[in-house]
This record gives sequence, structure tokens and C-alpha cells, in this order.
Amino acid sequence: MIKVAIIGAGAIASAHIKAYQQFSERCEIVALCDIYPEKAKKLANEYHLNVNVYTDYLELAERTDIDLVSVCTPPYTHAEVAIALLNSSKHVLVEKPMASSLEECDAMNEAAKRNQKVLSVVAQNRFQTPMMKLKSVLETKLMGPIVHTQVDSFWWRGHSYYDLWWRGTWEKEGGGCTLNHAVHHIDIFQWMNGMPDEITAVSTNTSHDNAEVEDLSIAICRYDDGSLAQVTSSVVHHGEEQQLIFQGKKARVSVPWKLTASKSLLNGFPEKDQELEEKIQQVYDKQPALQYEGHTGQINDVLLAIEGKKEVLVDGIQGRQTLELITAIYQASSLSTAVTLPLNEDSPFYTREGVMKQATHFYEKKSSIENFTENKITTGGNYSNEQ
Repeated sequence: MIKVAIIGAGAIASAHIKAYQQFSERCEIVALCDIYPEKAKKLANEYHLNVNVYTDYLELAERTDIDLVSVCTPPYTHAEVAIALLNSSKHVLVEKPMASSLEECDAMNEAAKRNQKVLSVVAQNRFQTPMMKLKSVLETKLMGPIVHTQVDSFWWRGHSYYDLWWRGTWEKEGGGCTLNHAVHHIDIFQWMNGMPDEITAVSTNTSHDNAEVEDLSIAICRYDDGSLAQVTSSVVHHGEEQQLIFQGKKARVSVPWKLTASKSLLNGFPEKDQELEEKIQQVYDKQPALQYEGHTGQINDVLLAIEGKKEVLVDGIQGRQTLELITAIYQASSLSTAVTLPLNEDSPFYTREGVMKQATHFYEKKSSIENFTENKITTGGNYSNEQ
């Protein structure tokens, strides 16, 4: 039986609890930790958990009976908490984003390797049936080389969203919508399409003058084969439509699923390629639905890895690559220059101090509250064709 603890009793912690409870024959939640113990106790009562409650994660780390910890704290704490847990011989599942800087990612990966423990980064959108179906289609190469990718990570958050004490600052949140919302789709993008060679970007804050960080960014990614991708990250889009579109030389596919294949008439104009569409559709239809989706799917993946049955789908290396793309967007937009990948210690944005010093500060944070009474959140992931 895998013994589990959860650090951080905010809104996303419930998703972890419900997921672990799906596997009660394999794991058991034995501890919760939060700097506000009443929040942890409320969660324990709500989900009928028989747990110890801690206010200091270091006390929890000292327990030798805990095997796996979900880290659901604000991003600026991820590295410190995860490294301490890994060093105390615990496996770690850390919420997105992995950390506040590439330097912290590298330290986390080093700790996981040195302690021979699983480090997984939450990317629950990978564990969605439409995503896995699209991934299987792309791997066939039936649509030809990908020439253009469109990533629309559209969210909407009201002005008060950034009143929460840790949000809206480069020091504590580490960034705005590009880091904390589009991270989902940027992860999917690099998983499906690979890492680009160069990033150019612009960012702005159009609607949240109580935050230092951006609420809208647009990036262009260039690959060495000449193909391009555009990534829009936003918390100002009503309706929160989210999609990834891959345009190949022979066909276009996307999530939500849409398939169009064209071939050329003698004059160069398009006509429908029915045969190719049918081949691609067959691949899509043959991919089975996932038994577990979202956080439940990822937690099952982590449990299987701890049980020695597979490698985790989203490890710390994958988590770092996603943050590397995001960091390049911040560097490109803040310094108004094209950024070449990969990023390493030479990047002025490699450390958290470098990000805080050089990232564009749009406004100063005007208010700070400890907690919201309303705990309802949206997590995206509606990839059906009916949005």
C-alpha cells in the first residue's frame, strides 16, 4: 500500500484527493499539510480522510512511512519543497508549473536522480482521450510534415483573481497566464511537436492593473525546417475556448477533433482528399478511450511507476522543457529579441532572480487577501467538439 501525503490545501488539492481515492486498493492518504491548518482540516472532513494535519512540510518530510507526496503549493515554493521531499526518500508529484526558474528545475531533477525517486510534473491534459488520439494520429505522419501549429490557450479571469496574496507577482507566482494557464497547452505542444529552435514574442497586461505580470502573450516559434507555430496565452478570452491545430502538407488535424485533407487541382487550388481523410479518421477511431483521465489518469501513471510497472509519462525533464519554452517567451517579450533554444545557465532568465529583475513589470500589485471564500475554479480540458 503506497502511503500518500498532500502539501497545499488550495483549490487544486481536491482533484488530487479524488484521484487518489479512485485507487484505494493501491494507495492511502495519510497526511495533509497547509500553512492554514483549518483548510487542511476542512478537506479532511469533506473527503472523510483519516489523516494527520501539518503546518510545516519539513515535519511531514521526517515521516518515514510516507512514499509519495503531491505538492499543490504556490509555484515559488515548488523547488524547495520537492527537493526536501526527494532528499527524504519520497516520490514527488508536483503541480504545474514545475518551478519558478530553469535553475530550480535542474536542481529538482538532480535531486530526483541522486535519490533514485520518481519526480512527475502535473500535466493532466495529456491524460485526456482526445489528446491521446491526436498524438497517435500525429505519430503516423499521414498528414505529412507539420508546417504550422496554432496553440490557443484561452482563459478568462476577473480583476479580483490577482488579489490572492501570491498571485500577480514575479517573485511568488513566477509569471502570468503564459506560465500558470497556458502551461497546459505549451506542454501538449512540445510533447506533440517537439522543441523549436527560436522564439519571438510580445506580451501585455490589458485588464488586470493589480498584477505585475502579463494577461496576454503571443509567441512565434520557428523550427529548423522552416515550419512555424503560434502560441497565444490569455486570461482575457471570454468562453475559454482552447485548441491545438496542426497543419501538415497533406492534412490538418486538431483538438477538439477536426480533420481536413486537401490535394491539388492542376491549377493549384484545393480539392478534398477523401481517401486520406478516411485513413486518418480510422487511426483516430481505433485509439481506445482512456480508462482514467485528467488528474486521475496522471496519478494512476505515477502509481504504476512507483510499483515498477512503467516509466512516468511526464517526468522532470519534460517539465523542464515546458518551462524552457515559457522562459524563452518571457525573455523574448521582455528584452524584445529573438531567443535561441536550448536555454542554459547563460540565459539572463535562467534564475528566479534574473526573471524578477528583467521581466516586464506591467503594474504593481495593489491588494492582497489571504483566501477566497469561493473555491470554484475552472481547469480547462473541454476538448469535445461541442464547446
